[in-house]
Amino acid sequence: MAHEIVDGSSMQRALTRITYEIIEQNKGVENLIFVGIKTRGVYLAERLAKRLNQLENVEILVGALDITLYRDDRHIPDHHKEPTVKTSSLGIDINDKHVILVDDVLFTGRTVRAALDALMDMGRPQQISLAVLVDRGHRELPIRPDFVGKNIPTAMNETVHVAVEEYDGHEDITIEHHE
Repeated sequence: MAHEIVDGSSMQRALTRITYEIIEQNKGVENLIFVGIKTRGVYLAERLAKRLNQLENVEILVGALDITLYRDDRHIPDHHKEPTVKTSSLGIDINDKHVILVDDVLFTGRTVRAALDALMDMGRPQQISLAVLVDRGHRELPIRPDFVGKNIPTAMNETVHVAVEEYDGHEDITIEHHE
């Protein structure tokens, strides 16, 4: 059974805080692009771009990144079957831009590593920063977020779920304990 640890309004405040931190650390918003990691990272990236527009009156492009092909833990090589190729185009040019990669939960770091590989195949950004709504710890790779909404220490037998209105029909962050 999952129990709520962050409600929807606290999520909104965390995203607003991330937006302010992005503006402060970049001394403005020139040259920024948000790239959300599918699925919920895309919705979070769109919200950050909308909030940035409200604060700075500037349109920030948002791309959606599907990292399925780049995962090292989600597919089994089968040399008799062609891999399913998902779209690898962001629809935006990332060359010489400051890309802010957005995801819902940072855990082992493997999703972010896969996203970095995918981005490098699409161009050469000037800089890449990482924004996550939840950092739950337990890193397996040397990856550290630049912008964090909430640090939520967890046990290995727990799962953190982020729900966003656009996809899940409600908003919250829950933890589920597994035996």
